[in-house]
This record gives sequence, structure tokens and C-alpha cells, in this order.
Amino acid sequence: MPLTVQSFVVSPFAENTYVLSSQGEAAIVDPGTASRAERQAVEAYLEAAGLTVRHLLLTHGHLDHVFGCAHFARRFPEAEHGGWQMHPADDPLLANAVIQGELFGVRVDPPPPAAHALAAGDTVRLGDVALRVLHVPGHSPGSVAFYDEAGGLLIGGDVLFQGSIGRTDLWEGDLDTLLASIRDEVLTLPDETVVLSGHGARTTVGAERRTNPFLQDLR
Repeated sequence: MPLTVQSFVVSPFAENTYVLSSQGEAAIVDPGTASRAERQAVEAYLEAAGLTVRHLLLTHGHLDHVFGCAHFARRFPEAEHGGWQMHPADDPLLANAVIQGELFGVRVDPPPPAAHALAAGDTVRLGDVALRVLHVPGHSPGSVAFYDEAGGLLIGGDVLFQGSIGRTDLWEGDLDTLLASIRDEVLTLPDETVVLSGHGARTTVGAERRTNPFLQDLR
């Protein structure tokens, strides 16, 4: 069965929180849910769809993607590995989420440390769907994307947006590294691959290859 995707646009940062599911198993990806109502909306969807949360996944550790980490870790302790899965290069970001919030004038519940370290080439299984982990640093040192090859879908975090790319002016961000990640890990995927970003509308690899002004020198 193909992967089912439900998105929630949440928080003052208009972040995309995703629930991925297949055969009754679900993954919560990047819980930017900053309010009780936003978290309840995610839980209501899970309950109505009869889904069991198997994975808690982070593409990276910036504050707008981790507002709900503490809540959902408590809510779903039975998730695989017992908590959030993230690339260890972003551990300092997660550990300093409260300070990140202070810098932007918002409150963040202190998230728990990541329970499992993701690495490039890992496979996250959800029902009969296999998500391959791609390490795509540049926006943050530990940024990852989750690639459903069979379904032609990339959950890309803040690496690539419709008509833009992730910012690189935050801690350990680097433009050259980000562009190399996009060139080597994203633009090598089939043009029809749908990209679900951390903010904004969905796009495709082919559309961004052709029209994204930041990528023209990467052809």
C-alpha cells in the first residue's frame, strides 16, 4: 500500500508537521505543534484513522520543528527506540531548544534527548513502506530527509522548498554544504519525486531543477 501523508501547518512559523502511515502504523515527523490545540489535532487524526505510532522522527533540531517533542514522547512511549530519532550532529540543537526559543521570543518545552541516532542509509519501516534516510547537511549539520523510493516521495525538512532553499545563517549552517547536499542527494532522484518540505507547498525534484533560482548552477 502507498504511504499516506497528513500534514498540519502549525505554530507561528507555519511549519509542516507530518503524519505518515501505512498498514495501520504511523510516524510523526517534525512536531512543530506549539499549542495544545495543535497537538490535539494530531492526536485526533491518529485516533480517527486507527493508527499506532511506531516512529517519532526529526529531520533536524531547529526549534520550529521540535515544539511538540516533549509532549509526543510522553504520549507515545511505545514508539520504536522509545523516543525521537534524529541524526546525532543535531544533538546540540535539541539540547538547546529552550535557548533557541528565547532567541526568537517563544517558549519551548524542553525536549528529551534523541533516543536513537539516524545515519545515512538507514531504513525506517512503516507498514510495508521502507523510508531510506538521506543525510543532507547545510541547513543544519544533522539535517536528514526520508525517501520513499517506491512511492516517489521525499520528506525533506528544510533543505529544499518550492522556489527556494533552507536558510544557512543559523548555528553551523553552511551554504556550500547545503548546495552540495541538494546536488548529490536530492537532484539525483527522479524528476517526478514529490518533495514535502518543512514549510510551504509541496513540489517536485524536476520542477525545482528547472525553475529554482538557487539551483541553476547545480545543473
